[in-house]
Amino acid sequence: MGHKVVVFDISVIRGLWETRVKKHKAWQKKEAERLEKSALEKIKEEWNFVAECRKKGVPQALYCKNGFVDTSARLLEKIERNSLIKQSPLSKDRDKRSSAFVFELSGEHWRELPDSLKEQTHLEEWHINNTLIRIIPTYIELFEAMRILDLQKNQISHLPAEIGCLKKLRELNVSFNHLRSIPPELGDCENLEKLDCSGNLELTELPFEFLLVCIHWRNDLKPSSDQMEQLKANRFYHNIKLEELLALKGDKDHSLLLSNLKQVTFVDISANKFSSVPICVLRMSNLQWLDISNNNLNDLPQDIDRLEELQTFLLYKNKLTYLPNELLNLKKLSLLVVSGDRLVELPTALCDSSTPLKFVSLMDNPIENTKCQDGEEKMESEQDRQHFDKEFMKAYIEDLKERESVPSYTTKVSFSLQL
Repeated sequence: MGHKVVVFDISVIRGLWETRVKKHKAWQKKEAERLEKSALEKIKEEWNFVAECRKKGVPQALYCKNGFVDTSARLLEKIERNSLIKQSPLSKDRDKRSSAFVFELSGEHWRELPDSLKEQTHLEEWHINNTLIRIIPTYIELFEAMRILDLQKNQISHLPAEIGCLKKLRELNVSFNHLRSIPPELGDCENLEKLDCSGNLELTELPFEFLLVCIHWRNDLKPSSDQMEQLKANRFYHNIKLEELLALKGDKDHSLLLSNLKQVTFVDISANKFSSVPICVLRMSNLQWLDISNNNLNDLPQDIDRLEELQTFLLYKNKLTYLPNELLNLKKLSLLVVSGDRLVELPTALCDSSTPLKFVSLMDNPIENTKCQDGEEKMESEQDRQHFDKEFMKAYIEDLKERESVPSYTTKVSFSLQL
């Protein structure tokens, strides 16, 4: 029995596929026209354009005219072209050299630092983000040239005391981890300029307050009841011996433990459980930015005006019912953000439009949770929610700084989308 061969007229097959191709091209054209007329594409284009401009430091006034974003300005192309022209061989060599002193690590598959890192003591920067690493090893003391320690969004629960050996450290970012305490030895990093401990959720104090109580005790000064409660609750209280406590000398020798962080200009301890502004923060004489939002503050200290260089003060999402008059003594303060839900008393001068101070009182009505159609309650991670809120406020504050005046009100809209 021979093979069966089926023969078709090739013109029929060609006609069939030509018809299909023609219909598909017509659909593509129609879809392109729909997308071109769609507002979503325009919004997406403007959003990406604004994000790129902010990333490259382009002033808002250059691309936003009367509230409308001008994406036809092609500012980004001009900036990139100018940067390429200005970039010299010397700068390329410098970039290549700097990369050799920077260590970067990210990804949830990392649960501990690689063994080879211990041998790279020449490194000046660590950027370790979005990993499952829980512990920073004690050999960090070997990295004497360290300037930037960026450890945000990991699972770190403890910082070693050896961090105090990093005398050249300028920036420490341990935000959105699981820290419950900060080692006292951090006070030895006298060149520290930026400290970010936000989003750890469980931080209640900075360790320098413990030493202050001890000094008061040794000098026969009566510590406050709050300080005594902090002393009893502090984990160092249970490890210190009486003879060691009595060996502490007066303010003359130990005041440096509290106030040697004179170079700090930026402190962010938001999204934690602080019940008061830490004493050591009040001693940072060069502090310009303080974010202590989303904590448990009931009031502000009367000596808050010691922060004479303070320019930005973020206090929203606390339990404040009044603001002290001492805030008016902060002559360089240009932005103050609080939550107005509980405020019943504040200095009237704060709301005076003739002053350079931008006073923002937020009214928040947070959505506690969302429910899916099947009735199951869907709760997002507390840290993820805090991180989203922080990014929103960061963009909002940057926008406020570029405006000539503060808006009369701002509505924040939260929504979820289930696919």
